[in-house]
Amino acid sequence: MDAPKKRVFSGIQPTGAFTLGNYIGAVRNWPLLQDEYDCIYCVVDQHALTIRQVPAELRKRSYEAAAMLLASGIDPQKSLVFIQSHVPQHSQLAWVLSCNAQYGELGRMTQFKDKSSKHADNINTGLFTYPVLMAADIMLYNAHYVPVGGDQKQHVELARDIAQRFNGAYSETFVLPQPMIPKVGARVMSLQEPTKKMSKSDANEKSFVLMTDSADVIMKKFKSAVTDSDGVVRYDVENKPGISNLMGIYSVMTGKGFEEIEKEFDGQGYGTFKTAVAESVIDTLRPVQDEYNRILADKPYLEGVLKDGAEKARYQANKLLSKVYRKVGFAQF
Repeated sequence: MDAPKKRVFSGIQPTGAFTLGNYIGAVRNWPLLQDEYDCIYCVVDQHALTIRQVPAELRKRSYEAAAMLLASGIDPQKSLVFIQSHVPQHSQLAWVLSCNAQYGELGRMTQFKDKSSKHADNINTGLFTYPVLMAADIMLYNAHYVPVGGDQKQHVELARDIAQRFNGAYSETFVLPQPMIPKVGARVMSLQEPTKKMSKSDANEKSFVLMTDSADVIMKKFKSAVTDSDGVVRYDVENKPGISNLMGIYSVMTGKGFEEIEKEFDGQGYGTFKTAVAESVIDTLRPVQDEYNRILADKPYLEGVLKDGAEKARYQANKLLSKVYRKVGFAQF
């Protein structure tokens, strides 16, 4: 008899089209885990509320995010795919976990500090406590691993600390989750300020590539990418952050190592290299874009996948939540 598969959970916010950074750091890797792990992938629409949303747009983007996950290769026959707000146990568990999280722990979260400075007019309680909801997302399914970018590692470590604290107080209940960070391309940087992470909230649209960008737009953005003046394609993050970022992208798109890339473009200059990087991205994203458009056009199929995923997720989540409620002393019938 085969041992049960370890479980993977990850979620992505429906805050507009995914960037190339989202694809390389997260979405591209998720389908690769489906055969080895029991995978659960979630569109975390409740997390999106920490920033004021236009309701109709949030609904639309939630469907688009789910469609992009499926288009990227996630198979609903192998993995659970659903929208977070369709499974109320996420927020129910979050309350119990918030009573086992310390104020000081949440105050030390670097993303809270970062988002507070960017949204000084709306520093809401959800912005402060959303790492607890993220912990609930993970722990509700007793996930062993959480695929994240390096900037989210701190949140998985917090989930682990909360799980450990709960287990110590109420007996063994939760698996202690671990971050799963890809070795290459975990952090894709801005094309205009290569010392900053690529983000679609950047005021300069040339700084990021969206998964839905046309081939022409992708080519123009890479051709205008900031590099340096020495004209040598060489991996050196400290002294050549722009070229190193482009090499990281090209490496993921083509599977080539940095030494091989350096030899390929030896003496060819940056123009040739930028064009090659752009073409590798265009070729990789084209079939994903085609499938994305097909799925979005078939709303009954998309809604069917999400409904089925939510029903299965609620069944699993309810078993764990009932156990937690019993352990903390809630009266149950």
